[in-house]
Amino acid sequence: MHELKYLNKYLFKYKWKLLLGIFITIISRIFSLFTPKVVGNSMTLIEKSTLDIEQVDGKLEVLLLRNILIILSASLISGFFTFLMRQTIINVSRHIEFDLKNDVYNHYQSLCSLFYKTNRTGDLMSRITEDVSKVRMYVGPAIMYSINTVTLFVIVISFMFSISPSLTIYSLIPLPVLSFTIYRLSKKIHLKSTLVQEYLAKLSIFSQETFSGIKIIKSFNMQKIVTEKFENFSILSKTKSVDLSKVQALFFPLMILLIGISNIIVIYVGGNQYIEGKINIGVIAEFIIYITMLTWPVAVVGWVTSIIQQAEASQKRINSFLKSKSSIDNYGKIFNLKSSDIKFKNVSFKYPETNLYALKNINFSIESGKTLGIIGKTGSGKSTILELITRSYDVTSGNIYLDSELLSLYDIKSLKSFISYVPQNSFLFSDTIIENIKFGNYTAKDSEVNKVAKDSSIHSDISRFKDEYETLLGERGVNLSGGQIQRITIARALLKKSKILILDDCLSSVDAKTERSIISNIKKSKKEETVIIVSHKISSVIHADLIIVLDKGIIIEKGTHNQLLSIDGFYKKLAQKQLESIDSIKI
Repeated sequence: MHELKYLNKYLFKYKWKLLLGIFITIISRIFSLFTPKVVGNSMTLIEKSTLDIEQVDGKLEVLLLRNILIILSASLISGFFTFLMRQTIINVSRHIEFDLKNDVYNHYQSLCSLFYKTNRTGDLMSRITEDVSKVRMYVGPAIMYSINTVTLFVIVISFMFSISPSLTIYSLIPLPVLSFTIYRLSKKIHLKSTLVQEYLAKLSIFSQETFSGIKIIKSFNMQKIVTEKFENFSILSKTKSVDLSKVQALFFPLMILLIGISNIIVIYVGGNQYIEGKINIGVIAEFIIYITMLTWPVAVVGWVTSIIQQAEASQKRINSFLKSKSSIDNYGKIFNLKSSDIKFKNVSFKYPETNLYALKNINFSIESGKTLGIIGKTGSGKSTILELITRSYDVTSGNIYLDSELLSLYDIKSLKSFISYVPQNSFLFSDTIIENIKFGNYTAKDSEVNKVAKDSSIHSDISRFKDEYETLLGERGVNLSGGQIQRITIARALLKKSKILILDDCLSSVDAKTERSIISNIKKSKKEETVIIVSHKISSVIHADLIIVLDKGIIIEKGTHNQLLSIDGFYKKLAQKQLESIDSIKI
């Protein structure tokens, strides 16, 4: 129950609704007890009628009709309040489920890149769906049935003791046995349910990865092997589910057996007491109904226990995630950015997961309105510099300055508002083209969207679509080419109108002419902003005010395009490979 303490804040939040639910439950149970009382009274009347010949048949009929009307009325009222009970308590559980999902989702948003590198998407989805659903069963049905059971036990057993204490004791003997047996059964159910849950999570993870990589699977003609793996997961999941069902199948037969034993005891003991004249015949009928009413709540004790155990296991998984903290400290200030000057001073960085240096002693500065080009081999540290600027990670040593203030002093959310970032792997949402572009600025006018689309050289492509900007994209922009996706994400970044624009090798899928057009438009529209371009291509950085060349996390060359061409180094050799002649590219 320790893990479930986290839910107390939600229960306290909806305490008045829960208290109302408890009150309604008590009323519902009180009215439900009219039935056995009136049935017992009717049996007594019939008994007296058969023994007393002088009784008027008409009077008996009137009394029985009255009792029937009482039973009907009590049942209707009890049913109505039971409906209100379910509406009240179950609705509270849905509200708590909503709040918990929002808390989990908001926590997802607050975590840094490292968390998503070390946790699978399928597992994260499982926690916010399946685990939260298990927890809802605790704050909903488990609480409702617990309240119902306690209320019914107190009222029913009080009634039974007031009628016949000895018969009550005898008739209740099987019920603790039932409760204990179902409790033990529920523990087995819990263990098997945990296994089922684990395999369902694995199946969910595998399915998610399969759908994400469906193009790769088809291109390598691996459908058969992937299908076989899925079938293996499904078989294991099915086996665990069948094992669980076999245990669950014992539940109701066991309950029916013990109900029958209790009724036999009532009939035997009650029959002897009736013969001895201690009770009338109506008491036996009344007690049989009481036992039937108590059996389900007793059985529910074990079932509720199982729900609580499953909920605790799920909440433990949720709590372990909620306790996860971002590796990036966010105790910074919200600055009013006057300039977008960026300075790296003796910056070194190593990734926590590898403990290997990705950058060593990096020094450079770029002023507002200038363009920085970063070039180098794969794994040289280009993207790492961008991750440090955006505070996806913090430096291991050294300092980064933005507008003469330490970057670590900036509040992360406010820092992100100054930056437009186009990642290497462009991402589009399953929405219209215009909504994807407006993701950078939802308040933007259509004319502004058109402008950034033209600056990104994507407007003419969009105009050829049937629905133009209202064209609905498939998942991740599946119905667009790689170059079109990249240009739309560039348009999105331009629309944000930020102080810093970062292009992380996002022009790899466009032709040289389009590339030149985009970069030229960016330089015209971003005269006061800092532009950072990371690329493998010389053509992307040729007009940059400062170009740094990285190799194994170290700056090996630094300068303008022409300055670097005068050095017989990496940049010049790369230029010779990529461009037809040195003379043709001097600027």
